[in-house]
Amino acid sequence: MMTVMAEPPLLLALDLAGTVAFALNGAMTGLKAAKLDIVGMLTLGMVTALGGGILRDILIGALPPATFSSWPYLAVAAGGALIAFFLSRQLRPYTLPIELLDAAGLSLFCVTGATKSLAFGLGAVPAVILGAVTAVGGGTIRDVLVRRVPTVLTSGLYAIPALIGAAIAVTTVRTGVYGVAAALGAAAACFLVRLAGLRYNLNAPVAPEARTKE
Repeated sequence: MMTVMAEPPLLLALDLAGTVAFALNGAMTGLKAAKLDIVGMLTLGMVTALGGGILRDILIGALPPATFSSWPYLAVAAGGALIAFFLSRQLRPYTLPIELLDAAGLSLFCVTGATKSLAFGLGAVPAVILGAVTAVGGGTIRDVLVRRVPTVLTSGLYAIPALIGAAIAVTTVRTGVYGVAAALGAAAACFLVRLAGLRYNLNAPVAPEARTKE
């Protein structure tokens, strides 16, 4: 019989915080982009919240994924989506909360993805990459489901902040200073870079051919 590893308390707390942020974001995005009903909002919220973590766990061999072996993940994801549904009238006119929730989920998941990957024996570089995959995976699935080009492919400062946050988290773990303050600091770095990109419309360099078509 397979033994399921328990999540460390800090990792679990950050993971659940990211889950509720992305669940709210996914459900609100579904409402704004496609006018989904309760089933659609619940589905999109849960997919956004859980997709990246499921992909990470499959890649690192953490099976079954934490989503299916620990009930709080499903409960928190469903709860976040339902909150967005019942408060949809109040939230629908606002774009900023959607972007802030997306940035929050991105920031928390890049840290948990990287640290969990290290805990399962991966090296520094693969852990950073999987931290970013955890952060952008759910949002990518969300965008595909509402039939729009994924943000990670169109916004230069989306994957980059996730890579920065994951790299900081990996560095703190490798230097032995990882803890609540270090984890929150790594998440904050990702969050601030993402917000700077949104505020000042910053993007990564594009090919000359792409610039001539703008």
